[in-house]
Amino acid sequence: MYFVDNQNNYDASVNIALETYLVENRLVDEPILLFYINEPSIIIGRNQNTIEEVNQPYVEEKGITVVRRMSGGGAVYHDLGNFSFCFIKDDDGSFRDFASFTKPVIESLHKMGATSAELQGRNDLLIDGRKFSGNAMYAKNGRMTAHGTIMFKSDLEEVTRALKPNKAKIESKGIKSVRSRVTNIEPYVDEQYKNLSTEEFRDLILLEIFGVEKREDVKEYHLTEEDWQKVYAIREERFGNWDWNYGKSPAFDIKESHKFPFGLVDFRFNVKGGKIVEARIFGDFFGLGDIQDVEQQLIGVKYDRASMSEVLKNIDVNKYFGNVTADDLVGMLFD
Repeated sequence: MYFVDNQNNYDASVNIALETYLVENRLVDEPILLFYINEPSIIIGRNQNTIEEVNQPYVEEKGITVVRRMSGGGAVYHDLGNFSFCFIKDDDGSFRDFASFTKPVIESLHKMGATSAELQGRNDLLIDGRKFSGNAMYAKNGRMTAHGTIMFKSDLEEVTRALKPNKAKIESKGIKSVRSRVTNIEPYVDEQYKNLSTEEFRDLILLEIFGVEKREDVKEYHLTEEDWQKVYAIREERFGNWDWNYGKSPAFDIKESHKFPFGLVDFRFNVKGGKIVEARIFGDFFGLGDIQDVEQQLIGVKYDRASMSEVLKNIDVNKYFGNVTADDLVGMLFD
């Protein structure tokens, strides 16, 4: 097995592009191990509706990156207290065999004192009944990755804040995340491993998996400049743009209403490819214009705060609704 060093890159879109590149290109004749740590980010499962999974106002306020990965499963929160491990290899029929891929990680944690860490259910690592690692798989053209997270010293309050879904009523065919009680692994390891940085803890796991005492003894494939160019091309095509991370969401319907002093406003949208394809506005407000004018201007608009705000601010909303601002209408959908 080879180790691939991501050169301490903390950009989630780059790291997931790197993992994808290693899956889609057979660079060596042996399995590959990849580790990465991401700055605060939410990683969405391939078949999920992004809007349904994230607390979008909070994500925007905190500058949290949202990236849709290639594998299925649920949404997870990453920060600098969490690291991901990826076992990449030819698909030899071991797809969905989470036990074989998580075994070396569990054994490493046992050696470091977390003796009750174990795989439970299909794909979660738990300790004392709490989840510290979620795992997923992705395969393409005879290659596969089995990847998971290790919550070492993540901010657990941020996990719940960032993944709190939008309050609007959403009907979607996307795969919904199942929330579990979570914990960090740091409290369970031996004293000598506490208070390490995430990078230091990651490197100790690396040595344990490879069964060596020094970093220079780890068998490694060194990425070339050409490799990195291809990684960034994948990032540009997929993980670094809105069309992939939001636009790839399954079709969904939005229904949200709010009682203003001037009357009730009820928005109903059908969204496909992240954009509104059908808009209906109901309510008991007294508008001077034909509300269908507003509905038509919303067709084709990205269903996100910035895009909706831009459109509504160019409409005389007082004329169509009453004493209200564009920010009020956007807020009823996204706040």
